[in-house]
Amino acid sequence: MRILVLFDTVEGHTKKIAGAISGQIEDAGHEVIVTRASDTGYLDPGNFDAAVLCAPIHIGDYPAALVRFVQNWKHALKDKPCAFVSVTLAINSDDADEVAEATAFPTTLFERTGWAADQVHNAAGALKYLEYDFFKRWMMKRISAAEGGPVDTSRNYEFTDWDALKRFVSGFLEFAQARSP
Repeated sequence: MRILVLFDTVEGHTKKIAGAISGQIEDAGHEVIVTRASDTGYLDPGNFDAAVLCAPIHIGDYPAALVRFVQNWKHALKDKPCAFVSVTLAINSDDADEVAEATAFPTTLFERTGWAADQVHNAAGALKYLEYDFFKRWMMKRISAAEGGPVDTSRNYEFTDWDALKRFVSGFLEFAQARSP
């Protein structure tokens, strides 16, 4: 199969997730094209057998370039197996309301664009303290402290469950192969 892995990222962690997904797809013997939503040009998802889209939530929304891509290509995406990986720190929260809100973000995207993925995975993101400006570092430290999370700003923290992501991708590949002609 020829599979598109489309992502957008704010601080680079979703790019890392997309890279892990594409590596697993290649290891399974499939052709994969990985591209950032803002770099697609005239890339037509109709030229692929399946697609995996990955995007982070920042300030309550997905990056505009990914939303535009989905809106522009929703008809081509509807015709093939698609997975969506939503990346947010909130999925790792101990607060059930925050987790519920985080798991609802993909549904909001689907309603807004008129496209829905066949399968969705919610992945925890990362605290990139070393990459934040002073204000964002201060704000994220306060949020993390309120959650009982790490507050040492001298390093970054990853919360992604890589094994769960790997299981999700394996399941999606089985699903996509079963739907392929």
